[in-house]
Amino acid sequence: MQTRSSLVNWVIIILALSPVIYLILIWSSLPGIVPVHYNLNFKPDKMDTKDHLWLLIGIISGISLLVYFLLLNIHKFDPKQRRVSSSFVFTKLAIGIVVFLTIINFLILISIKQNSKITEKSLFPLLGLLVAFVGNYMNNLKPNYFAGIRLPWTLSSDYNWRKTHQLAGKLWFWGGLLAAILSLFLPSPSSKIIFFIILFIMIVIPIIYSYKIFKQETQNNNA
Repeated sequence: MQTRSSLVNWVIIILALSPVIYLILIWSSLPGIVPVHYNLNFKPDKMDTKDHLWLLIGIISGISLLVYFLLLNIHKFDPKQRRVSSSFVFTKLAIGIVVFLTIINFLILISIKQNSKITEKSLFPLLGLLVAFVGNYMNNLKPNYFAGIRLPWTLSSDYNWRKTHQLAGKLWFWGGLLAAILSLFLPSPSSKIIFFIILFIMIVIPIIYSYKIFKQETQNNNA
């Protein structure tokens, strides 16, 4: 089991660093001046020499590996001194995040190489799929202080946590898929608005639902 886990870790490390390898391969074909910073719309807002790409791509790859190993070992930091969830769930989530950030890294490099822009048609469908991916495993998260819908009333009640994440998991999965599909077919300004409306709904509804359960439990305890 330990050997298999180590093998998976090495595969993930190679995957996260593959954009760096790709950068080495295409280095000579890149222009001298390239985008090195992107705004919230993922449009370049700062240009500099291509040497700065090592820092940009390296940071994204480093973040993906940091998140990966943090999620694998997150139970060690739980104040309750218990395993916060099955290793299977956090391993899947960690791998999904590495894949997502690796794709973003490749999108940046390919757009620079082809002298094109990263469009919302490629970015928002990816974000929608990431949300759906997280939603697919949300129902399996156990109460903890690091991942999930961490509200005072979900953390104080296992029943509240379970019911809230059951609902949130369905909303995030189907909402993420819907956002991904609509982002592909709707025109650019509309797709962005629809995406954030869906995201807002996916966040707010579980919070309201969780609070209602909290009020019901409080009334039952006081009865």
